[in-house]
Amino acid sequence: MDETGMKELLALSPDRPVLIAGPTASGKSALALEIAERSGGVIVNADALQVYDTWRILTARPSVGDEARAPHGLYGHVPGDRAYSVGDWLRDLDPFLTGPERPIIVGGTGLYFSALTEGLAQIPPTPPDLRRLADHRVATEGHGALAAELDEHTLARIDTANPMRVQRAWEVQMATGRSISTWQADTPPPRLQLSQTHAIVFDAPKDWLNARIAARFDKMLDEGALAEARTNLARWSPDLPSAKAIGAAELIAHLRGEMTLGAAAERASILTRQFAKRQRTWFRSRMSQWIRYRPDHP
Repeated sequence: MDETGMKELLALSPDRPVLIAGPTASGKSALALEIAERSGGVIVNADALQVYDTWRILTARPSVGDEARAPHGLYGHVPGDRAYSVGDWLRDLDPFLTGPERPIIVGGTGLYFSALTEGLAQIPPTPPDLRRLADHRVATEGHGALAAELDEHTLARIDTANPMRVQRAWEVQMATGRSISTWQADTPPPRLQLSQTHAIVFDAPKDWLNARIAARFDKMLDEGALAEARTNLARWSPDLPSAKAIGAAELIAHLRGEMTLGAAAERASILTRQFAKRQRTWFRSRMSQWIRYRPDHP
């Protein structure tokens, strides 16, 4: 879809839900806040790590000051040791879809948006024993070993370079006896039709975004990310769902004397750039019908 500029975005109809997707550090939360202040609405999180209560700074959740400027929902409402699925998010989102204020749903988790606007297959949860087996196999054999056991239709639908997607598909196949592609074919109707929304995806230039990523981690350190890591140190485990926050493992390693702060910051920036690249790839392939917005658009 054609690009649009800031002026047009701020003039969006106030009676339609707004969806704002984009890679990390692109400025999508700032846009959501400006739209909410100008034309009303409640800002609702669509980021899989910002749901956790353990890493406010490191996951770039809205600040206390931002939350005072407009109503926010689904930020930091889940304990860091609790698994939280896209199905959980959809259930938590339902009251905002029918509430008195129009939702402005913003985040970088593409799967949340596709589940919202395309529907979500009702796949049973993975038994804990099977999850442990999958974790062990990925750790010892690599996710390619699991991918080799998937059917060709599933392999054609998932990102085989993403270990989490491969493991999820393998777990579904082993637990249910049906491929994840078959489950997805039985997907119920979506909660929200894309045509009923203003759907915006950030088309952030690579060099522009990488510069922001490099600066943002330093800013997080200035705002207290290391103190936040120290607060989480006693109960830290890489197995916690919230431990996937980029930079968390590196700051914990620094606090344990295993790497310098400079090395931790550099590693976190590299991981963030890699994550942003995967996000941009997802958005290009799955959100061609969304309004494209370039942050440096005049």
